[in-house]
Amino acid sequence: MRLQRWLGLGFASLALALFTLAAQAQNPNVVRIGVANGGVGTPPRTGGSTVGIVNAQGLLEKEFERDGIQVQWIFFKGAGPAVNEALVNKQLDFAWQGDLPSIVHRAGGVKTKIIVGSGVRNGLYLGVPPDSTITRLEDLKGKRVAVFKGTNLHLAAVRALAAKGLKETDLKLINLDTAGAQAALVTKDIDAAFGYVELFALREKGAAKVVWSAAQDSYRFTRQTVLLVTDDFAQRHPQVVQRVVNTVVKAARAYSDEQQRGELFAQWGKAELPERFWREDFIGQPLRVRVSPLLDPFLVARYKDAAAEAHALKLTRSVPEIDSWFDRRYLDVALKELKLEGYWPEYAADGELAGSKLAAAR
Repeated sequence: MRLQRWLGLGFASLALALFTLAAQAQNPNVVRIGVANGGVGTPPRTGGSTVGIVNAQGLLEKEFERDGIQVQWIFFKGAGPAVNEALVNKQLDFAWQGDLPSIVHRAGGVKTKIIVGSGVRNGLYLGVPPDSTITRLEDLKGKRVAVFKGTNLHLAAVRALAAKGLKETDLKLINLDTAGAQAALVTKDIDAAFGYVELFALREKGAAKVVWSAAQDSYRFTRQTVLLVTDDFAQRHPQVVQRVVNTVVKAARAYSDEQQRGELFAQWGKAELPERFWREDFIGQPLRVRVSPLLDPFLVARYKDAAAEAHALKLTRSVPEIDSWFDRRYLDVALKELKLEGYWPEYAADGELAGSKLAAAR
């Protein structure tokens, strides 16, 4: 009897040990997330997206603490192109990245899935020296214009120029990162620069003026960013991916509430840019639109447009397939579990509310 009891306890312990090992094998030791932004501070943080909120508040660290999973955030001053290099070298599991660089890596055969929106309909602005006579995009013909090539600023700028009848060859596009473009505007080594809310800082100093805004022109010129996961990581750790998406969706819900508008900008204001800049960028735009995590037809259409434009500009050798790139499984589960189905407005490819009479008529 003692032998049988001992054997029984031994088998039970062995089974428990094997179960524990199997559970551990399903979880990675570390989750590596690349951010297409240099960030500021120690540790770095960034504003303008729900992924930035998740990072700043340590929400994923809290989510995975009980499992002993380390969350490693890697910020890239080289933005999207630098993230692509890390993806190629299999140094990342997730990436927060804009449309153009992610299209470049997909066209190059890097296997990822788009799993949740984070930073849709981001703005685009044109800054010029304070004494410039440039007042509209059409005035840029023959001018020296800075844009951070290879980022989602690039395609949005080219798209806006094309709508005004201008091709890249009609002006001199100069590849400068954010800091370089700001410095060149101050020294007047360029005539204009496409950028984001960082241009407001130069305007406040009297070193530049902002003469054009995508938000005031057309949604077609806005920029899109999303969170992606590598195919390999998703196949090995689907439950971890689900928990990451759930965390991002919870953050999006918390800060889609208009009563949290001030708190949202205050959080982002602790990063690269002051709170007042974010407040101005969001004027007239509901949080449920700008903070939406949805992968709706509008977002898919913007990626399809961007893929075609990138190929036309010879930034990619082929036009990658887009539809299957969007993997809604994790988002659908999150929305259902968190009872958020229908909470965020869904937009059709033409930018109108899905199901609206205007969208249906087009």
